[in-house]
Amino acid sequence: VQLQASGGGLRQAGDSLSLSCTASGRTFSLHTMGWFRQAPGKEREFVAAISRSGTNTYYADSVEGRFTISRDNAKNTIYLQMNSLKPEDTAVYYCAAGTSSPRTNTYRYWGQGTQVTVSS
Repeated sequence: VQLQASGGGLRQAGDSLSLSCTASGRTFSLHTMGWFRQAPGKEREFVAAISRSGTNTYYADSVEGRFTISRDNAKNTIYLQMNSLKPEDTAVYYCAAGTSSPRTNTYRYWGQGTQVTVSS
């Protein structure tokens, strides 16, 4: 599975931004998918995840209520809708596929990352 993330950019605090991650291959719907982020000088951290069918979603406390993860298995794509952005959301955002532990850093496949910058 190859993953391609897109949609990053520069926003002001309070703005919204939507990220996409498109996967190659015919096994997309078999994988739990997730979003992680890494800010400068910090470790990569879990942001959100979604189960294979989309029934179950998981969020980090820091984004709960502001971010929404979704997926379209027909398009091999997951999305991350980010609302009420804060400067502390500034990071490189990575999508990932294939894990049995959605909140952990155990995904098998990783995308290249897309930069999100939020100014105050």
